[in-house]
Amino acid sequence: MAEPGMSVSPYWELTFDADGDVDGPERDRLLAQVTERGVRDLIVFAHGWNNDRSTATALYRAFFAPVPGLAPKARIGYAGVVWPSMRFCDEPIPDLPRSVAAVEAQAAPGPALDKDTRRALLGAFPARATVLGRLARLLDERPPGDEGLAEFGRLVRLLVEPGPGGPGVADVPGEDGPAVFRSDPVAACAELAGALAGLGTAEGFALPDPWNGAKELLRQATYYTMKRRAGTVGEHGLGPAVGRLAAAAPGVRVHLVGHSFGGRLVSFALRGLPAGVRSVKSVTLLQGAFSHYAFAAALPHDAGRAGALRDRQQRIDGPLVCCHSRFDTALATFYPLASRCADDDRSVGGLALGRLLGDRWGAMGHDGVRAVPGTAALDLAAALRGPLPGSGCVNVDVAAVVRRGGAPSGAHSDILHPELARLVLAAGRIA
Repeated sequence: MAEPGMSVSPYWELTFDADGDVDGPERDRLLAQVTERGVRDLIVFAHGWNNDRSTATALYRAFFAPVPGLAPKARIGYAGVVWPSMRFCDEPIPDLPRSVAAVEAQAAPGPALDKDTRRALLGAFPARATVLGRLARLLDERPPGDEGLAEFGRLVRLLVEPGPGGPGVADVPGEDGPAVFRSDPVAACAELAGALAGLGTAEGFALPDPWNGAKELLRQATYYTMKRRAGTVGEHGLGPAVGRLAAAAPGVRVHLVGHSFGGRLVSFALRGLPAGVRSVKSVTLLQGAFSHYAFAAALPHDAGRAGALRDRQQRIDGPLVCCHSRFDTALATFYPLASRCADDDRSVGGLALGRLLGDRWGAMGHDGVRAVPGTAALDLAAALRGPLPGSGCVNVDVAAVVRRGGAPSGAHSDILHPELARLVLAAGRIA
């Protein structure tokens, strides 16, 4: 049931494949044992970008560690969601050991791909080995001129083409994926390279290297694929699993927590809940990597359209708490930039353009839930003084603690703080 060395007990894992199919024996153990172990509140955590089970388990071990001391009398159980995602190995997770969080080998210099990232890419795109090999060679060789960049962009586009099952559910219906993959790849690489230079990743006064932007384009392709997959796993996997749990253990209160794309996963699980299930008592999004308009009843720029999760917060018998931080560079700069950079005709630098586009194309983890009437807004200190609203959306600015991390992702993974564990308990009213 529990991994050796897990910081809390009882602990279960739920493993899903890319289509949302759950590991049956794992699910059945949870359903059978959660009542036997006297669990009253079950915290279910879904990771974001991640390369293997050991990294996911290390994240859960560290995040859950302070919880028993914060709520010593509560009867809490813990579940970690494991789903197929990937992370570039030059993106360390603060507070996790380097051997677990980042690399076994040193990151490759410049735009080249290190061996662990290449291995992770093959795992994420198993049918595209030839394409990935060519992409890696182009990043190694960096041929001059535009021809190589144009080829690189065409190959990246192959990675994000939808499979036979279609592209999945968009955060905002009608928006069929980031425009950066449909536009001129040479211009897109230049724009992304400018954004990286604006973050201080370039040394000296050299012009931005477009091949750095090319590597970022590939990174964004993996992000888009994982984001799309997270919605599938949430709606078709976790949501129905929570429904099964409600039937098997009706007295158990469920609290969903998601980091990055895991925030999208647990949010789309609300779409997959069977009718009448009211066991989800709170949802906490830690740097959610999906549109801040996902829950909107009407889009500010198009009142005839709504977010894909419109009114789904009403499936929660409690609040939806959205944590956001201005130090999350992955969401503050690259999320909006990848969405619209090459479709926008403003001749400004990539970093500035990403920020200008953030209002329309921004992400939950940067500035919180948008266009949902009645959404409360608190800073972390006020949220922890409590009490939190008993229902609806609540934006919590967590920049006081979520602030560490280097380019390109910034503080996106800086979530291992006892204050955030306290916030999960406060959202769920776990005494």
